[in-house]
Amino acid sequence: MGDAAPPTPPKKRLYRSLSSKAKLGVGAGFVVWGLVGLRMSDKAEERLGLTPTDEDRAALERATPRIRLMEKGDRS
Repeated sequence: MGDAAPPTPPKKRLYRSLSSKAKLGVGAGFVVWGLVGLRMSDKAEERLGLTPTDEDRAALERATPRIRLMEKGDRS
């Protein structure tokens, strides 16, 4: 019954062993990957025929929650 910490997962251990510049490169790589995905996702939707219709947009608008601002003393 020791107070030993649970073992660190191998990927986390690998990341921790990287130099600062390597960690910066990994982070920048993830950012670039995300930006490329954002740029390409619309084109991929069009090619696959997955663009939303006007009915889909209307259904999404109906499903979106509404926020009503009330004054502190207003109970109506």
